[in-house]
Amino acid sequence: MARDLLDLLWRDSPHAATGGRRGPRARVGVGDLVARAIALADAGGLGAVSVRALAEALGMTPMSIYTHVDSRDDLLVLMADHVHAAMPATAFGAAGWRVRLRRVADDNLALLGKHAWMLDVTDPRTALGPGTIAKYDRELRVFDGTALGDVDRDAALTLVLDFTRAAARRMAEKNAAGEFAEIWEHAAGRLATYLGEDFPLAQRVGGAAGAAMGAPADADAAWRFGLERLIDGLAPLIDPAPTPGVASA
Repeated sequence: MARDLLDLLWRDSPHAATGGRRGPRARVGVGDLVARAIALADAGGLGAVSVRALAEALGMTPMSIYTHVDSRDDLLVLMADHVHAAMPATAFGAAGWRVRLRRVADDNLALLGKHAWMLDVTDPRTALGPGTIAKYDRELRVFDGTALGDVDRDAALTLVLDFTRAAARRMAEKNAAGEFAEIWEHAAGRLATYLGEDFPLAQRVGGAAGAAMGAPADADAAWRFGLERLIDGLAPLIDPAPTPGVASA
């Protein structure tokens, strides 16, 4: 019988209970299952991760997988936590909160670009794992040295990570870049004959945006534009303007 998910997530913790287990070590452990499942997901998305496919990849029977994990859902949580634990993180150094926040956003965008299947893991139990908790603790430190309270600190980080996740999903969509540019190029002329003089603003802005779609530099510019506007929006909360007539410290 597989162990409880919480016990599996924290199986390598020095505080983990052994449960009195004895005997020889299994040929394939939970870590092996997780690593192979991540490889399957990286290659073919979450649809490629099934108990049967995992068993075949490891030379096991499907039923033997269930002696390690209770369900595929539990396996996905373990995979996400492992990815969070192994996530490369750019050092903050002596940078201010704006630079630190940009680094966190960029690191998360890179993570979701490398492991696009993570966009489809929405199980709230991922928050219980050591890798996810360590990531959360590290990223909350973006706002060290500011006056943000605990609730606002969490909300500000969540806002930026949600934006990053949405941007990563858009970048991952099949027609979001090069293919849309090709579609626009072939359709724009014919579409104009139907539109005539109608919707001039949509035609002007859509034409400019459609022509730009697919260029990596433009995709990066769109990402940077949105991130900078988010940071600017947080700035009054984090760096409030000085009160007139009151000297700053």
